[in-house]
Amino acid sequence: MKKIGFLSFGHWSASPQSATRSASDVLLQSIDLAVAAEELGADGAYFRVHHFAQQLASPFPLLAAVGAKTKRIEIGTGVIDMRYENPFYMIEDASSADLISGGRLQLGISRGSPEQVIDGWRHFGFAPAEGESEADMGRRHAEVFLDLLKGDGFAQPNPNPMFPNPPGLLRLEPHSAGFRDRIWWGSASNATAIWAAQMGMNLQSSTLKADETGEPFHVQQAKQIRAYRAAWKEAGHARQPRVSVSRSIFALMDDRDRAYFGRGDSSDQVGIIDQMRAVFGRSYAAEPDRLIEELRADEAIAEADTLLLTVPNQLGVDYNAHVIDAILTHVAPALGWR
Repeated sequence: MKKIGFLSFGHWSASPQSATRSASDVLLQSIDLAVAAEELGADGAYFRVHHFAQQLASPFPLLAAVGAKTKRIEIGTGVIDMRYENPFYMIEDASSADLISGGRLQLGISRGSPEQVIDGWRHFGFAPAEGESEADMGRRHAEVFLDLLKGDGFAQPNPNPMFPNPPGLLRLEPHSAGFRDRIWWGSASNATAIWAAQMGMNLQSSTLKADETGEPFHVQQAKQIRAYRAAWKEAGHARQPRVSVSRSIFALMDDRDRAYFGRGDSSDQVGIIDQMRAVFGRSYAAEPDRLIEELRADEAIAEADTLLLTVPNQLGVDYNAHVIDAILTHVAPALGWR
């Protein structure tokens, strides 16, 4: 059985055609869509994080709100750019959101993607150490975050505190037991996927990947997942890892679907992103019978245990609930996902 959730980038614009014309619209509709997705039987509500853009940014207030309004659905990110994060403050925010949700937070983190401004993380007070790249800095922040999640004490207590302290060194509070196993790393290359396995993180593989072999996107992504699982096994971790892939998938059920997405076949695209040659995965849009056959041929989806459906959030909650329901009802059962 495959877990199926949605991934929203949280765009808004003042366009009359947009159902999300403000940040308030996006935040409130994100909560409503998570509630609707849970009612439909979806497994996850995930949100993208971008800074300096008219998109979702600070994730933890939203995750906490979604956690308070839902009961079962996993909530998560895909992904938080660790170049921008203070790992100590992030521990408090993330653990609080996880506790509010009852331990349903699946937190996707990464070294980040190209942003809207030059070196935006500098405005947040961060800079790479000497001899360190910005990617190295992001991974360093991630390593500190992972270490703090263990919940070990590290801070010397004040001998005259305002409130009584427990014995020994103090840790950050609140602490959420088990949260460490629900951290995911967003990887665009085989090497960083292997690193994520060594670090004991789950793997999020998105709709783009470093073009390392020239093969179709789904083939390269499937090889990345296999390399990750081999590295996980070699590292000797006790638990089984999870792997997600993201796809734009639309079942054409009515004239509205065909008007939005029925413009013919799409294919992989190759481009340069962050000075890296990358292959971008195709979108899928077809009537259910044809869609099922196309998805059967996607090797990476077959390898993953979790599928995140990227949703066109500017089309509103009702339409996106329809998109999710069409996949869950008319596609997933035929593929053995339900």
